[in-house]
Amino acid sequence: MAEPKTKPNNASVKAYPDGIPDDTQRRDARRGVAQAVLAPCVLLLALCASAAAQGVRAGGSPMAPGAREAMWPAPSAEDWARPCLVSWQRNWQDALELAESTGRAILVCVNMDGEIASEHYAGIRYRQPEIATLYEPYVCVIASVYRHTPQDHDAQGRRVPCPRFGTVTCGEHIAIEPVLFEQYFEDTRVAPRHIMVELDASESYDVYYAFDTQSVFDTIEQGVAGREYPPAPQHAEGSVLDLVISPDVRDRQAVEQAYASGGREQRLQILAAAARRPDRASVDLLRLALAGFDLELARLARGTLAGATEEGAINLILETLRTPLTETEREGLVAALDRIGERSPRARILAAVQHGLQGGAGTLDVQDWAAALGEQAPPPLYESALQARLESQADVLEGRDAGQHLALAEAFLASAYEFVGDDDEHSRYLLMDARDTALSAERLGASGWRVHAALAVARYYLGEQDLARERALRAVQAGMPSDVQSWSTMAVLAIFAQQRQEAISAAVNAKQEWPAEWLADVHSACLLLARHPHGTEEQVVAHYDFLEWLGARAEAEDALEAGLARFPGSWALHARLRWKVMRDRGAEALERVYAERMARPGAPPELGWFAGFASLVTAEFHRRWGDDAAALKAYDRAIDVYEQDAARLAEGGAERSLAHEHDIALALAGKARVAYEAGDDGAAVELLLASFARMPDAAASQDGLNISPADTARLLRRRLQDQGPAELLTRLEQALAALDPELLELPAYERGDPAANTGDGRAPWRGRRSRGP
Repeated sequence: MAEPKTKPNNASVKAYPDGIPDDTQRRDARRGVAQAVLAPCVLLLALCASAAAQGVRAGGSPMAPGAREAMWPAPSAEDWARPCLVSWQRNWQDALELAESTGRAILVCVNMDGEIASEHYAGIRYRQPEIATLYEPYVCVIASVYRHTPQDHDAQGRRVPCPRFGTVTCGEHIAIEPVLFEQYFEDTRVAPRHIMVELDASESYDVYYAFDTQSVFDTIEQGVAGREYPPAPQHAEGSVLDLVISPDVRDRQAVEQAYASGGREQRLQILAAAARRPDRASVDLLRLALAGFDLELARLARGTLAGATEEGAINLILETLRTPLTETEREGLVAALDRIGERSPRARILAAVQHGLQGGAGTLDVQDWAAALGEQAPPPLYESALQARLESQADVLEGRDAGQHLALAEAFLASAYEFVGDDDEHSRYLLMDARDTALSAERLGASGWRVHAALAVARYYLGEQDLARERALRAVQAGMPSDVQSWSTMAVLAIFAQQRQEAISAAVNAKQEWPAEWLADVHSACLLLARHPHGTEEQVVAHYDFLEWLGARAEAEDALEAGLARFPGSWALHARLRWKVMRDRGAEALERVYAERMARPGAPPELGWFAGFASLVTAEFHRRWGDDAAALKAYDRAIDVYEQDAARLAEGGAERSLAHEHDIALALAGKARVAYEAGDDGAAVELLLASFARMPDAAASQDGLNISPADTARLLRRRLQDQGPAELLTRLEQALAALDPELLELPAYERGDPAANTGDGRAPWRGRRSRGP
């Protein structure tokens, strides 16, 4: 959780974010990345070693310099257009079952985007008939942590195959990687790699760092040379019902195709066959039924899904739990998560989430708290009364009245509140006095919420975290305080939620079970904090991130919407909204989402700037995808939205926002970059000059593609110096001369500054915050 510290916000809400969001925030938002997620949420997989030098573990010899490109030629556009001919199984469980039933060994293949040999295998070799024939005696699986499609299924529930690997979705080749890493990678992520796994789960070979492809193919061929296989199972000719329980990807494809193209009677027969063996049914078959409009077919599919036993069903169970269900259906799906969780840590976590968020009894009585928060706040402790208490402290401390000691401790806290978080020595002394006086009150007989709350808050800010969390828990367990709207109450709730959250995180990381009521406590406390007069947007952000990390997307979305209603100008919350939209619906949906929000009655005034920014982000995604025409249109829409919003501000008597001017300047520079890359130097100069005129200080600010207006101007100037015309060069140089020279400096790492090295082999993100108030 975010720190509970906050101060009363009596200022009017500003129409736009303070100043201009810094470039780090902009880059993260445009890339669709939730940068501020909790540390345990960032479970990124990276193939940290590549076959850059192609060493060898099985066969091969060192290569002569310059021979890599000859050994692994890069695939052309024509190569990529050919279909992948290797049939990959969808998940590890299917591969194990198929290997056992057919007597075939498993061939594990690992691939990495951008690595020269991996590109060669994926773009050329896996598309060659002779290589597909070589791999045919194996049960093949492919692992790659890179996504190549935005989504794995379309709105009708149909699979979206990975364009790189063919028969699997991106989600499938990503999900299998950690499973294989834990069992077979020996703590080494490297690609390309080929591992033969026998029926007893032992490895026959593990080839990587090979200096040539032929030694790899020889090893693959020799691995199954002379192997005899049991007869393949015989299916009734023309019937798909016998294939419903087959784990083979080709049989699963046949069943799903028969369902999609068949009439209602055939669909009923296929689903009935699947219902007889729910532990073996194709998850994507059930997805087709759930995405359809036939309520009876969907009901049958939900019943079958409730009988699932394998990890491959987890995502569909979660998606189904977010739809309207009967209580019996919900209980059945959660029971399926419990059952799968006996072997799957992820399912175990998600089952605990469902138990905790769906009726789990927590420590807090949310209804009573919410009702109390809706009541009028009690009168504050006026400064004169507070001062009187502090001035009488000598008499209080000499006496033995527990109530007076406790009131004095609260007065110390109220005084310290003005300085909390400022690293002020006076504040620390006040907090120490509050702690010691509250302990004296307890020794004299004080008990209940107030004494535990005073000790929780004082100890939290004194750095005594464990003791603070213990006291926060005891305070909450002691019942609701009389003044639920006070700052100390907010702080206790935040400390309590943080304690529960950290306990859950520790249990998850240790792969241990944890009580469902812990999550109910976190969720309840955060919902109350979102309504509390002293609640902060940081607390909403932490709540959202935590729920997302646990996979509770429906509850996370509710928390995000409530947070945006309370803090409509929050950059952090809008960054998460953009990330969620891009994850769930793609970047092309961003503008539509913001347009819909702006059309709602009573839309907050802050929304206009964020709508313009959504168009700016969309333009940059179109540039990434190579669609310059769409990018130019999106830039124009961004400028129009910003202009309209600025005009609305002016009508209300507000000054023109620097944030608007900054982003309009970047949009003009983005259009200039498109013109430059298209060879239209005249248009590029005009647009750059317009950008500089709009906001000169934006010249060094980078867009989401890590390109600043100054970057484009330098490239354009060089080309004009070489090719002319001189008139354009003169105009550009005059505009550059009018800028602050500091804005035109190269980034430190481009100047060879060692201090700019990030230590991980990458250049740091360039850019600077535009200067201004």
